[in-house]
Amino acid sequence: MTESYQAALARSAELDKILDTDPGSLRMLTGDRPTGALHIGHYFASIRNRVKLQQRGAEIWQLVADYQVITDREALGDVAGNVRGLVIDNIAAGLDPERATIFTHSSVPALNQLMLPFLSLVSVAELQRNPTVKDEAKSAGITSIGGLLLTYPVHQAADILFCKANVVPVGRDQLPHLEQTRVIARRFNERYGPTFPEPGALLSEATLILGTDGTKMSKSKGNVIELRMTADETAKKIKGAKTDSDRVITYDPDTRPEVANLLLLISLCEGTPPEAVADEIGDGGGGALKKRLTDAVNTELEPLRARRAELEKDPAYVAGILRRGNERANEVAEQTLAEVRERMGMVYT
Repeated sequence: MTESYQAALARSAELDKILDTDPGSLRMLTGDRPTGALHIGHYFASIRNRVKLQQRGAEIWQLVADYQVITDREALGDVAGNVRGLVIDNIAAGLDPERATIFTHSSVPALNQLMLPFLSLVSVAELQRNPTVKDEAKSAGITSIGGLLLTYPVHQAADILFCKANVVPVGRDQLPHLEQTRVIARRFNERYGPTFPEPGALLSEATLILGTDGTKMSKSKGNVIELRMTADETAKKIKGAKTDSDRVITYDPDTRPEVANLLLLISLCEGTPPEAVADEIGDGGGGALKKRLTDAVNTELEPLRARRAELEKDPAYVAGILRRGNERANEVAEQTLAEVRERMGMVYT
């Protein structure tokens, strides 16, 4: 089942060419879990890229994966508030709700009905071998994997295939999930007739962004810069970021990961190579590094924060976006489910 990374890279390059020549042929599904406030890791790794892809002409389907909140946690938190915040952050960043279909997972029953025939196409052993499921369980501190987490890749396959998305932007770590979707689509087509595309991965070039303490970004660790933070709150968070004792700033991810991470963030904001940023700061030390990062992040996020403030004052507008998106998603999901039932010979009237 496993596809080589080189093959995935080649397919990604082909998809990138199609974005230049025939973007209207691409239907792209992306998504976020509403487990808390979005932060700059989400912004640089996915949100900013999906806005660029929409600007290039691809059709965007934006999933708010509220059902997936319960895959690896018992306490749900403020799901409704997180859903609204997630939608606001995406729109404030530039996603156009008139062109993108933004919808919540739990509002599309027909989507979830696809899980049953899809589950019949995979084995328990295949699901247990999926490295992403193991990583999700480990990061959540789960010692016993529940049924929903085990079938998480099949859930994602339903998310992608219900709207017949043919491209999904992912990082390398998410390739096993997408490969499972491709396998499910292939097996369904072989068993019941051509129905689903085998979606390709548009691989993200984003480098892993660390938290302010030099470890993996996590809301539970408090090491993130949330998109909703004020400029002053951002400055305070960056002031406490971990660096090292060497006053001369250099870009060396292997031996100076904390300093390199801050340089990378500046690079992502300014569009300047991190090595050049390091040379410009020179022997200015951690203080100069953090000041430049503070200015860069606040400048980058200033338009988003201004738009966010406007959107927060108009909850009816945000609710309307979800209502229209859910209506569109339900329409498409019901059409797909009807097609699936017909292919399987389960239409009786």
